[in-house]
Amino acid sequence: MEPKGESEVKDQDEKPGQGASGTESQNEGAKKAGEEKSPSAEGEEKAADEDEEDASSGSDKEEEEEEHIEIIKPPEPVKKPVKVEKKISESFFYNYEDLFSFPDVTLDSGIPVDMLTLMHSFGYDCIKRANLQVMDSSTLLYIAGNQVVLLDLKLKGQRYLRSSSGGGIGVITVHPNKTYFAVGEKGWKPNMIIYEYPSLRPYRVLRGGTEAAYAFADFNRSGTMIATVGSSPDYMLTVWDWKQEKIILRSKAFSQDVFKVTFSPENEEQLTTSGSGHIKFWKMALTFTGLKLQGALGRFGKTALTDIEGYVELPDGKVLSGSEWGNMLLWEGGLIKVELCRPGHKTCHHGPINQLILDEGELVTVGSDGYIRVWDFETIDTADIVDDSGLLEMEHMNELLVGKNVNLNCMVKIHERGEPFWYAQDSNGAIWKLDLSFANVTHDPECLFTFHSGKIEAIAVSPVTYLMATTALDRSVRIFDFADKMQLTEMKFKQGGTALTWAPKVVNPKGGLIAVGFQDGVVRIIELYNPKGLPVVAGRNNVGDASMRLKQAFKPHTSTVTAMAYERNGEVFATGSKDKTVFFFAVDDQYDPIGFIAVPGPVQALQWSPLSHPESTLLVLCENGFAVQVPAPEQADYDAEKSYKIKDIPTQYFNFFSIKSRLKIEEEIKRRDKKKVNKEKARQAFIQMELEAGKEMEEIVFPEEEPETEEPLPEIYIPETPSPILCGFYSKPGKFWLSLGGYDSGYLYHCAFSPVQHDKEPGNRQDEPFDFILMEDTEETPIRRISFCSTGLLMFCGMEDGAVRIYPLHNKDLSLDNMVGYWSSSMHDNDYGQIQGIFSSFDDRFLVTCGADGNIFTYNVLSAEEVQKVMKAKVPSPRRDLDKQKEADDIEDPSAYSIENAKQKMEHDMIIKAAEMKKYFKRQELILLRHEFQELLQINKDLPKHMQLDRAQFEMDRRIRAEMDRKTAHSIRLVMKELAWEQEKHRIGIKKLQNRFRSNVEYDRIVVRAMGSSHQIFTYRLLAISENLYKVKKQTQVGKRRTSKYEWKGKETDLRKDSQKDLKVALSQSAAVVEEEAETEKLRKRSHIHTVTSRIVENRMEKLRKIIEKADKAKAKIQQRKKEWNDLYKSKPSDDYEDPVDVQNILEAQENMGDFKLKTATNYKIPEHMRMNAEKKTNQLASLEVAIHEKKLSMNKWIISLRDLKAAIIEEIQCLVQELKTVQSSLHPSKHLPIPPVPQLHPDETPEKRFQYDSEILLKFKHEEEAKAKLKKSVAISDSGGSTAGFGGGFLHTPSLKEIAMLTRCVSMKTMRATSTTAAAIPKLFEIEQAEPTEMELEIAKREEIRNVYLQERLIKRIHELMITFDAELRLLRHQKLKLDIQMKTADLRHVTWFEELLLLKNFEKHEDTLQERVNSLISEEEEMQAKLNSYFQQIEDKKLEIAKLQEREKILYATFQASLGENNKFAGFLTKVLKKKIKRAKKKEVEGEGDEEDESDEESDEESSFESDEEESGSEDEVFDDTVCPKNCDEVLFENTLQLREKRLDIEEALVEEKKTLENVKKEYEALAKKVKVVATQLDAADWELEAYQREKQQRLNELHVVVPLKLHQVEYIVNGEIPADLSQALVFTNESLVNLQQRITTLQLEKIEQKELYKQAREQHKQLIRDRREMMLRIENLEENCNQLMMMKFGRVVDLEALQTLSVNTNLEELKVKMMEKEQLYATELKKWDANICELRQQLMMVTKEHTNKLLQLNTFCTEKMGLETKLDALQSNLGTEFQGPRKADIEEQEKLLALVQLQAQEAEVLKEEITLLTRKDGRIFPPPQPLFGQDGILD
Repeated sequence: MEPKGESEVKDQDEKPGQGASGTESQNEGAKKAGEEKSPSAEGEEKAADEDEEDASSGSDKEEEEEEHIEIIKPPEPVKKPVKVEKKISESFFYNYEDLFSFPDVTLDSGIPVDMLTLMHSFGYDCIKRANLQVMDSSTLLYIAGNQVVLLDLKLKGQRYLRSSSGGGIGVITVHPNKTYFAVGEKGWKPNMIIYEYPSLRPYRVLRGGTEAAYAFADFNRSGTMIATVGSSPDYMLTVWDWKQEKIILRSKAFSQDVFKVTFSPENEEQLTTSGSGHIKFWKMALTFTGLKLQGALGRFGKTALTDIEGYVELPDGKVLSGSEWGNMLLWEGGLIKVELCRPGHKTCHHGPINQLILDEGELVTVGSDGYIRVWDFETIDTADIVDDSGLLEMEHMNELLVGKNVNLNCMVKIHERGEPFWYAQDSNGAIWKLDLSFANVTHDPECLFTFHSGKIEAIAVSPVTYLMATTALDRSVRIFDFADKMQLTEMKFKQGGTALTWAPKVVNPKGGLIAVGFQDGVVRIIELYNPKGLPVVAGRNNVGDASMRLKQAFKPHTSTVTAMAYERNGEVFATGSKDKTVFFFAVDDQYDPIGFIAVPGPVQALQWSPLSHPESTLLVLCENGFAVQVPAPEQADYDAEKSYKIKDIPTQYFNFFSIKSRLKIEEEIKRRDKKKVNKEKARQAFIQMELEAGKEMEEIVFPEEEPETEEPLPEIYIPETPSPILCGFYSKPGKFWLSLGGYDSGYLYHCAFSPVQHDKEPGNRQDEPFDFILMEDTEETPIRRISFCSTGLLMFCGMEDGAVRIYPLHNKDLSLDNMVGYWSSSMHDNDYGQIQGIFSSFDDRFLVTCGADGNIFTYNVLSAEEVQKVMKAKVPSPRRDLDKQKEADDIEDPSAYSIENAKQKMEHDMIIKAAEMKKYFKRQELILLRHEFQELLQINKDLPKHMQLDRAQFEMDRRIRAEMDRKTAHSIRLVMKELAWEQEKHRIGIKKLQNRFRSNVEYDRIVVRAMGSSHQIFTYRLLAISENLYKVKKQTQVGKRRTSKYEWKGKETDLRKDSQKDLKVALSQSAAVVEEEAETEKLRKRSHIHTVTSRIVENRMEKLRKIIEKADKAKAKIQQRKKEWNDLYKSKPSDDYEDPVDVQNILEAQENMGDFKLKTATNYKIPEHMRMNAEKKTNQLASLEVAIHEKKLSMNKWIISLRDLKAAIIEEIQCLVQELKTVQSSLHPSKHLPIPPVPQLHPDETPEKRFQYDSEILLKFKHEEEAKAKLKKSVAISDSGGSTAGFGGGFLHTPSLKEIAMLTRCVSMKTMRATSTTAAAIPKLFEIEQAEPTEMELEIAKREEIRNVYLQERLIKRIHELMITFDAELRLLRHQKLKLDIQMKTADLRHVTWFEELLLLKNFEKHEDTLQERVNSLISEEEEMQAKLNSYFQQIEDKKLEIAKLQEREKILYATFQASLGENNKFAGFLTKVLKKKIKRAKKKEVEGEGDEEDESDEESDEESSFESDEEESGSEDEVFDDTVCPKNCDEVLFENTLQLREKRLDIEEALVEEKKTLENVKKEYEALAKKVKVVATQLDAADWELEAYQREKQQRLNELHVVVPLKLHQVEYIVNGEIPADLSQALVFTNESLVNLQQRITTLQLEKIEQKELYKQAREQHKQLIRDRREMMLRIENLEENCNQLMMMKFGRVVDLEALQTLSVNTNLEELKVKMMEKEQLYATELKKWDANICELRQQLMMVTKEHTNKLLQLNTFCTEKMGLETKLDALQSNLGTEFQGPRKADIEEQEKLLALVQLQAQEAEVLKEEITLLTRKDGRIFPPPQPLFGQDGILD
């Protein structure tokens, strides 16, 4: 769009418009701009498509294709082409009329465009993200379906902006200066429109930003750019220069839903997006291809993946986001730096954090729990992790609870009169005004508006006035006056509403009754009235215009109520539910249930037949495609005594069978037929034209046509799952219209019930509609709701996509001819705003709709002027005495019984009651019989014994008793099974309680009291200690001390010395061992062949064995002697040898001796074994806890044993008191001494008895519970007495612990009582017989009395002794416990100190571990290098050993050569030259790698050249010298031996060269590695020093901790001027042992010094003596060696090797070869004999076969002769054919047959002979020549 010039724009600026309408000039300019827009708009759409294909944006090409431009002319004309810079004028505006979407109206239908006009919006899409914006202090902005609503807070008025595409609105956002706002739409290629505020004129249109819908948008802080992000499928992130409508950058944001995008407030080149399971950080980066958007995905790491709803960018680049669980995540560098929570690891919010705001240096979080919390920004910005959990605890500064059941989604800020206020969106259906100043005068949260939350389930309009009622799953029912545009009242319930209908005028003429169905199956009848009509009563405030009251509540269903309908006469009320039932009620002042019917599927809708139908019937539409028709039931016709189910009601079924596929096929057939007809018409027209041109029919040439192949028609498709019925209505009696979803959408089907209903089951029916109407554009968006105006001439349709359709009808009958067109407009959200209800007002002036998007719209139909006349609706007046009537009882329990279930329950209760009454009477009869039986038993007992009947005789039949016992046992088993679950449940419950409260308590607090005093002792309350603590060792293991560098040097020198010692003996040992093993192995492998020569072999072997044994003994003796010498040399210490014991003592002295360094000293060095870390301190704490626990446990055991002793003493005292009472019973009362009181155990001495129970306690508890239950429940019939008597007893009682204890205590007392009673009874027996006792009796009685008095005193004394002894034990143990208490208090103080040290050590642990790891890595590196050094050193020594061996072999070779020459050999010089001559010879090559081969070839070339030069030199010295020919008179054997020795010499020299080279290479590597070791050692020393410094710093921090040391006064020896100073900070705390040790150490060191001096003198004297002894031994050894050499010269003539002489034995190899040769000769002789015998046998066989072959050949010759004769005859017969036929033919035929048979037989025999000949030729492995023919060329037999 190109404006004509600046003057036109200036004129527009001079005449500002009012709102969207503007002046006429503005409208005309906008229209012209709109007319000029189209070509450039098309170009822009193409450019947008190109932008989507190419990610880079902002190119010159796109700038050229912009819409509105200004041409900037150059100041001077230039001949070159001018590059025009195009841009949109800032004063340019679009025309709103050209942008917004108009309703769709069928062409030429005559339907007006303004048939419906939006009047008011009552709903609010509170679930939508960020659906609340603030323009100024009095205007709110939010989205409602296809409209943007501007709400005036002061006037409560609304203004609307429609969507430009009709596809819905996705997002709104406001410019930072509040002068513009952006509206992002939905649909195909949606636009982002920028509106100017407050004029509401479209300012800019951004095109091509996304594919389907905008999800979020945000302006940058300066307002120059806007960022948008799309929804599925492209999720495109786009950055715009919105004033120029130009895309700057774009990129795909993510592959899942993106919730939010924002610019960074500090750096506008950074953006952040968040959404489903992700957060992403973007930067605008300048690359070599241009400006790009680069995104970095945030990595959650150990944190669980979460959807991120809210976040905020911090000034330093970090990002703080929320999480699903309510904590805050601080992001830095794409990673989570720390997770923030409240103290105690409480989450910041209970639920997701939906928004985070950085406001005036404070951070505000908005949570779904209804809380707004304010946090300290500095604490969050500097937050860092403190432990492995990754959590950081912090407390919020302020918080505000907006309200209960509040779910805050977002907040926006505005200033009113200089004060900041916030407007908040509540996802539970409200808009709040909040004051977050947190001052003394802070306002409470104010709820400005309330709405339904989420999907609106149902809507209904009043039949008499302009009222409507709505309900939703938010558990509310609301009443609106849609004429006055206000909500009148609402009512809350416990469950959400799902269905609603307004009672018709025939039921309630005032229109004040509403029926509402709920989720739990309850139906509530609500009465609506005007409270101002009630009588005026004091205290009642009747300020509202309307109020609701529950009139009746009943529950007809067990599941959600989906439909309700009143019968046309208002007599019956029907309800339908998802439980597949329809319930009928008789309508009166109270709704009485009639009954219910079952239908084939969940009920979708209910429709009563209209008054025009003759009968009143109900049409039930089910979701699964069924339609059911039943007549209106009469209450008197059905008996509901036992059940409300109606059984015999006539029912008609219709099971919809899909015909859409067939209709499609028929349409395709019609299309093809029409095409053929048109083609034929065109052909006839062509023929007619040609004929008219004068051509004949034969001359006409038809144009060539391509043959068309028709595709086969598709098969009829029937969906597997029936299409759901969405709505329907009656047309005629028995006929109805249906609208279906799913596959069958797109049509209205006219259906009828079949007259034949009883032939098939409902599920097997397949009923097809008899008519249909194709509904345009409903294939994907079916009709969900249909209603009619009161005249029936307008059909209102609510669509799946939220659109409203109106079909004008010529008459009330619906047909294709009756529908001329339709009016349609998108009102609700196109994605999720399907219309749930659409109704017209009672006078058809208004239309109301509600959708699943939470919006409620009201429209005026056709005339807007008439609406102004209607002021407001009239609310019905209240009934008479309404205020005096009690409100109906509500059903609040969701699990309450339905009407039918309650009926069934009542029936069941009556049956149970009757059974209980019957059982009661039976029990009474049993009680009478039992009493009668007891009387008979008593009568039998009163009879004389001989007349009494045995008890078994009363049993009439034993089988009856056995059967009763069996039934009783069976009943008991059944009861046990029934109670098993409860028993296990309670057992587990008790176990859980014990585990929670008792299992971890090892000892409770037990008090043991003294018997005679007030002393008492308590146990420690001891918790069970973890088993892991017991595993910790009491003494902490000191870490392994690393080896110092001095020790490494010592080890290195020791290794070198050992290797040098081993060099001396390695050669001789290895050679001897190898020879010995080889000989023994050869002897073991020798085999014995028992032949004739075996004896000779055995004798020879015996001799060899003896010789070898003798040599072996000599070798073993020599080896033993060498071993002893080697051991002796190895035990010799080196010159710098140090005793390890002395070294250890010196180290210990250096560490522990000397002056006592304080830990506070600056030069204090912490020994390695005393270094402390967190792990060691934890082990110390664990050891301390274990020690404390063991001490307390031991004391508790002593106290428990003391309590047990007290119990035993009390038991004994009870027995003594009982015995004392028995004794006193035989004494006169005057001589009685007072009985000591028996001490008792107090309850606190046995607290564990509170948790003990037996059968008595359980029975008592059971009786108490039964008594309580009887008091609570008033039962008419009591069966307690009869039941116990009927079963003849109760539980079997097991003796309790108390009973067992009392029985065991008084065993001895019973015997004493028995003796005393007998003693007392004896006088009574004789009391009557003897009046006065004799003197003897008196003496006996006196003695008995003295004895009893003594016994009384002794028993009392014993009792006192027991009590005193126990008290003494208790006091002694109490004294010990007091000492232990002191120790435990000291241990507790130590525990506190160690715990403080542990906390400090944990702070140091991280850095210390880093330093220690570095030291350890350097140590390991040094150890590895040292190991390599040792290996290199070992290789060097090995190579030296090899070189020494080779040199020794060379010496031996020359010595052997000299020995072979002998004395005075004239050829000695010649042979020596031959031996020493250097010759060129080929080297032996080994198969190695390519690199090795090249190296070897280089070396060989060098060596060959050296050999050649040597030969040339030798040739120059003696030109005639020839080493290949033995000189004359020279021993040839000696010459050959010299040549062999020369070869060996050359081998040795080559080996020496190789070994020396290898040695040099190893030495170089050794030296290089030694340098590296020095570097590592330097680094290790530096790391050690750094670690030591850190240890000192840690020790200083530990020294700062306060340690409590309890001291007595005599322990304080820090005295100044004879007094203890007040300040003891300069004092040291020593243990007595340490102080005494320091004092004793002085004298000890002096004594040690004297001892060491004496030892030094003795060692020097011993050293001198040892040197003298060594010199003498060396002289003696030299003399002995000289004598030995002289003796060898005298005996052998030269010095020989005695060891070689002693071990000389036979040549074993030669002997073995001889033995083997003898064995082989014997073996070959035997084998020759075998082969000779085989040859003879084969010759015999050959002769026999040859004979047989000859006979066969002769036979073959005979047969051939016969064959020739027969063939001759046959030829003669063939030549005389005529003559043969003249004779008798029969004989000829027979003869011919015989001949043929003979020829065949001979041919068979010939074949057999050939096979035999072939077999004979193949025998014996020979190949014979092919058989020659028997006849030659001349036919003669050979």
